[in-house]
Amino acid sequence: MRAINAIRFLSVDAVQKAKSGHPGTPMGLAPLSYLLWTKYLRYNPANPDWSGRDRFVLSCGHASMLLYSLLYLTGFDMALDDLREFRQWGSKTPGHPEAGHTPGVEVTTGPLGQGLGNAIGMAMASRLLAQRFNRPGHEIVSHRIVALCSDGDMMEGVSSESASLAGFQRLGNLAVFYDDNRITIEGSTDLAFREDVGGRFRAYGWNVLNVADGNTDLAGLAAAIEVAFSERERPTLVIVRTSIGFGSPNKQDTAEAHGAPLGEAEVALAKERLGWPTSPDFFVPEDVLAHFREALSRGERAEREWRLKFAAYAAAFPDLALEWERRTWGDLPEGWAGGIPAFSPDAGAVATRSASKKILNEIAAKVPELAGGSADLAPSTDTIMKEAGDFLPDASAGGRNFHFGVREHGMGAILNGMARHGGVIPYGATFFIFTDYMRPSIRLAALMGCRVVYVLTHDSVGLGEDGPTHQPIEHLASLRAMPNLYVFRPADANETGVAWRVALERTKGPTAIVLTRQKIPVLPPSSVHRDDGADRGAYILSDPEEGRPDVLLLASGSEVHVALAAKKLLSAEGVAARVVSMPCWERFEEQPGGYREAVLPPAVAARVSVEAGSTFGWERYVGDRGASIGIDRFGASAPGERIFRELGITPEAVRDRAKSVLAAIRGGVRT
Repeated sequence: MRAINAIRFLSVDAVQKAKSGHPGTPMGLAPLSYLLWTKYLRYNPANPDWSGRDRFVLSCGHASMLLYSLLYLTGFDMALDDLREFRQWGSKTPGHPEAGHTPGVEVTTGPLGQGLGNAIGMAMASRLLAQRFNRPGHEIVSHRIVALCSDGDMMEGVSSESASLAGFQRLGNLAVFYDDNRITIEGSTDLAFREDVGGRFRAYGWNVLNVADGNTDLAGLAAAIEVAFSERERPTLVIVRTSIGFGSPNKQDTAEAHGAPLGEAEVALAKERLGWPTSPDFFVPEDVLAHFREALSRGERAEREWRLKFAAYAAAFPDLALEWERRTWGDLPEGWAGGIPAFSPDAGAVATRSASKKILNEIAAKVPELAGGSADLAPSTDTIMKEAGDFLPDASAGGRNFHFGVREHGMGAILNGMARHGGVIPYGATFFIFTDYMRPSIRLAALMGCRVVYVLTHDSVGLGEDGPTHQPIEHLASLRAMPNLYVFRPADANETGVAWRVALERTKGPTAIVLTRQKIPVLPPSSVHRDDGADRGAYILSDPEEGRPDVLLLASGSEVHVALAAKKLLSAEGVAARVVSMPCWERFEEQPGGYREAVLPPAVAARVSVEAGSTFGWERYVGDRGASIGIDRFGASAPGERIFRELGITPEAVRDRAKSVLAAIRGGVRT
């Protein structure tokens, strides 16, 4: 019990010193966590990213000190002083676990339910890799995915979406432990949550186990872990009844132990009750630390055994071994982008979603790690890989087409887990409007730097008759406001090819590719690719035949063609216009200042933007003397062309606004 109490009181002391945090859950989960981390999980503290390790996800990220305590005790790159700096600027121990920031943290958690979805994505990625690489007598993919969840995780809808799919997929490599302490911030879960969680998960198709006393019954916990880890046909949920704040005389089993420090007096009382020295803080007996640090030799041995297996595998299957190593490093196959097709204007107009379909299938043939699907919209989003098979429990092994069902939020969390697992580049598709359902997962992908591709079709009121419930307005502005997310809205099929190439080459964050339902003209490939223009996020698509431009017309997506038509109208009236296609603001902002000024010369103040969405954000580029044509209201149900006319997204409207802006500037009047 001393080792278990070391976990408890490192967590309690850190929360107390920080004067904020969640001490109660680590106190209740310490026995289960002790068993997992000292007897069952396979990991190497000296090499946290070893690809043969088990993945551990703390879905209840508010209990972050539980994880940090374990990382310190077992010998990861975490010092006792790091625990003392819990929740402080620049420390390794932020308030909630952050992947890529703290060694040993697999995913960023805190928004409840997301971690469970991530774990399910990891289990799906692991199965996909096992089907691709394992051979009889040579099993290099055999690790488990283990998650700890709380009452709050079970309440959030994203966990229900994800868990339903996990049960359908029969993910036998997944074990989830549910901390059933029946306390949330407001008090007892009886206030809002009395359902039979075990019954719900059985209905999903999970194996469900119960441990009645997670506080002291180590034998019962160990038995449940062993059953969960031996199950190979279904995911397992272990419901562990614990006491939040276990050992605290006045706050155990109360909401007061959930989201605030216990208080110095209560910390001392809890230590006395559990037989722990009241001072010094952050105390760990030497023999207890030595016991935990056995994880170092155990992990080194486990990794060495795996690497010997891999060496034998490489001798027997050298090509597969090379592919494994390439995918593990995140490198793309040599020459993979050579298959991205070029589209000719002579072939006629094409919807960018249709162009994306052709591009996706060309890429899929050369990039075996590309895997994904849609939220029951593949025929509409054009995201089926024709020769890649289906990822289903009863289908032939190796299928890369995922069917997420009508579960955008769950899909987003699962994609993040797949990306964080490694060896897979996931994509997910839905209508652009339904990013409202998955925005929390997109945000976490950006925060974690996940290599995820979102294929988002039906990008504007141009989709037509489905009406305002399905027509994005504020969505471009909303996603552009998110840090570390590339938002590509290509103007044609060739810009769509650039978007896909950039998305796959990007390793430090997600990319959204926003596509049309309606057909639009194809731009000359020479214009799109000149000086890597589209690759840079914004470029000069068309300039006046002579002299400098009087006015700049800025646009993205289908409205680039509106701007090109407006340029012709202006030219007929003696006004010289430059058309700038801006498929990705984020890429453009990364370019050198000289390039940005060459595309948008400061000397040309007359600027008009046109985009079939909210005008919010365009002021960055048009300035206080320019103007923006867009849609700052909801759409309507009608054919797309009629909606564009009624809402003023026309060449004539752009021409007229450009003339008025130019006249105002020449007359010294601000528009």
